[in-house]
Amino acid sequence: MSLLRAALASLRAPATLASRIPSTSSTPWSQVLSRSMALSQRESLAKQKAADAGLFRRYKPITPSLRHLKRPINNHLYAGRPLRALTYAKRKKGGRGHRGRITVRFIGGGHKRRIRQVDFHRREGGFQDVVRIEYDPNRSGHIALLKSRNPNSIQPYSYILAPDGLRAGHVVASFRQGIPKDLVPGYVDDFDPKKHKMRISAETIASQGVAAASAQSLAVSVLRQLTLQPGNVVPIRLVPPGTLIHNIALRPTGPGQLVRAAGTYAQVIGSVEGTHYMAVKLQSGEIRKIHIRCCATIGKVSNPLHNERVLGKAGRMRWLGRRPNVRGMAQNAVDHPHGGGRGKSKGGKHPVSPWGWHTKGKRTRKPGPLGPRGNNKMVIKGRPLGFEKRLAAGEIQA
Repeated sequence: MSLLRAALASLRAPATLASRIPSTSSTPWSQVLSRSMALSQRESLAKQKAADAGLFRRYKPITPSLRHLKRPINNHLYAGRPLRALTYAKRKKGGRGHRGRITVRFIGGGHKRRIRQVDFHRREGGFQDVVRIEYDPNRSGHIALLKSRNPNSIQPYSYILAPDGLRAGHVVASFRQGIPKDLVPGYVDDFDPKKHKMRISAETIASQGVAAASAQSLAVSVLRQLTLQPGNVVPIRLVPPGTLIHNIALRPTGPGQLVRAAGTYAQVIGSVEGTHYMAVKLQSGEIRKIHIRCCATIGKVSNPLHNERVLGKAGRMRWLGRRPNVRGMAQNAVDHPHGGGRGKSKGGKHPVSPWGWHTKGKRTRKPGPLGPRGNNKMVIKGRPLGFEKRLAAGEIQA
């Protein structure tokens, strides 16, 4: 009898076990959907972490502010303080002008800072050694501390914008004053805006012979190999097409003004026929004329992952000296065109700034004769806008 009861119990066991497992048919679709969404979210997070591995530093979320914090890994940066002789204190104004009224909104507070005196001219020639790469709180890119090899230099140390890939121990040079005579045997930098050309012309071959022309061509190639290194300052007339540059000067004797933000670069396209200008494509897509006597730095600016960082909390934004940005609809009617009214309403108007300027792509610049004298005269092709901009970004297909 006991044996029969045991056999019956063994036959009922699978049914009991199956009854304990919830079937998909009896489970509500909301639970199934939430489980699948959670699974896909975990997979996407795993893929994101795998993509960020080696590039960003993430933290264990023991606090809410650490959950989304993401910082680029820059282990090559110097951990100490800057060279004090090349800095001065930054006096904060809280976004207020000389009248004491706010002229720039959403600025105030933040940590103390010292301004680093970055050399944008690079007038001193010769070779310089890179001592270290430093963090600069006043800009998005990093800076490099250089030491001149000239024993008679008044200030042997200087700061420059660090190009991507520059490290301590590297050597950079400035050829702003021209190419030294003893740098490359057989090459003489006798620059004449009307006659100088980097390519070997037929007249040169006819006058000097094939051997002399080939020797000069070899000297030019050796010169480019020596000068076209990241961090070197070279006149644009000596930069071949396709080279990436940054810190571009707009005047032959002026400092570098264009392309100085983190990760940005411009590209030399070529010379403009019949003029003393070179065509340079900027980061925005604009093609601009730059005089051949102006100088630029080879390479692109360091810290290219700056835009992909995540601060993680509002307090970290306040440490940077940025106050909350209040929406127009949350303000009073006296403070913003979108303000006032009952409920969430902006009066059926097109989005505008506090001063009434359209903010959704309306072009407010007046080019040509309606604008300032000489406006856009150096622009060969304007930056892509509207459909052309979306096409260049890959958002749509032609």
